[in-house]
Amino acid sequence: MLALAKSEMALVNKLSLSSFSSSNTKSINPINPKTVICSLHFKTSSFSSSSPFTEKHSLERYQRDQWIYSNLQQQKPFEPTSCSVSEDNEDSIRQDDIELQLPELKKLLQVLREKRESKCCGDGREDKCGPGDVYLVGTGPGDPELLTLKAMRVIQKADLLLYDRLVSNDVLDLVSQNARLLYVGKTAGYHSRTQEEIHELLLSFAEAGATVVRLKGGDPLVFGRGGEEMDFLQQQGIQVKVIPGITAASGIAAELGIPLTHRGVANSVRFLTGHSRKGGTDPLFVAENAADPDSTLVVYMGLSTLPSLALKLMHHGLPPNTPAAAIERGTTPQQRVVFAELKDLTDKISSAELISPTLIVIGKVVSLSPFWPYSSKEAPCMAEAK
Repeated sequence: MLALAKSEMALVNKLSLSSFSSSNTKSINPINPKTVICSLHFKTSSFSSSSPFTEKHSLERYQRDQWIYSNLQQQKPFEPTSCSVSEDNEDSIRQDDIELQLPELKKLLQVLREKRESKCCGDGREDKCGPGDVYLVGTGPGDPELLTLKAMRVIQKADLLLYDRLVSNDVLDLVSQNARLLYVGKTAGYHSRTQEEIHELLLSFAEAGATVVRLKGGDPLVFGRGGEEMDFLQQQGIQVKVIPGITAASGIAAELGIPLTHRGVANSVRFLTGHSRKGGTDPLFVAENAADPDSTLVVYMGLSTLPSLALKLMHHGLPPNTPAAAIERGTTPQQRVVFAELKDLTDKISSAELISPTLIVIGKVVSLSPFWPYSSKEAPCMAEAK
């Protein structure tokens, strides 16, 4: 009981604004309730998205998570012409969103606590009185048919699923109707939850006895911060089980027929993050060590840092005509692919206006793809792989 009370208090303290209390709550900014109400009441709206993933203010997100906004659904909807939302202050939107969600989160915690106590008192079994399990589940790069059987089984028995932006809509459609979904995704310039807030959510609901599933695109332990979540929870005495997923490098390369390793062509493969920790344009890794013509480089989240990376790789000896590919939304029906030599890749991506998520593959193995449409002396081109 003490642990649960502590977790509930942590949830309120971590997820609410610093001034949030029952007697002193600031007026909720109308920006975010308006976004939510518009999305819940209108089947078509400016918040609809053709993306296979969950975008920050999309219609699909609010309808999928509508249980947590139940207090708003009784309100009279706005006229369609008034459903425009300013995104000038994303932090204010994020904070207001959290305030709107808190009442239902607290209600769910209470229901789960009572459910656990009834089971515990009913037969006296200690194993039903302890915390629930947390599963870190990888959902692959987007195609729901790449989901593992084990992941499917766990997804369908969960009480609460915290899902990221790059868990595809098709995968989320497989979740049990009795489960609760909560979006905790991050995108450039907008984090619906900080990593610390995600930790507290996982801990609070696990301590209430829930079966909690943390859904991540790709594999949870490959650039997914799953290791941080696992470490935090284990330090709090929560059992964590990891269910691997097909990481984007494997799934997307297979989709294009690119062997990541190939005898006599590439004897190793290296996964790189294109993210700069401070948000700059310089990659975190040392290009000198990555400029190996006998290795395959796969860059995750590398659109913004590619210009710097490509120059450094060529400076440190990687041939400018090294085959490369950039794949947007790989393995989904919206997949788009740019093939180019390394020296031209940045310009070709810019011309094609690729957006995140885009995976970049650099190495001689790219030319082994059946979609590689030209020799090294011919001009690069745009290709649709689906």
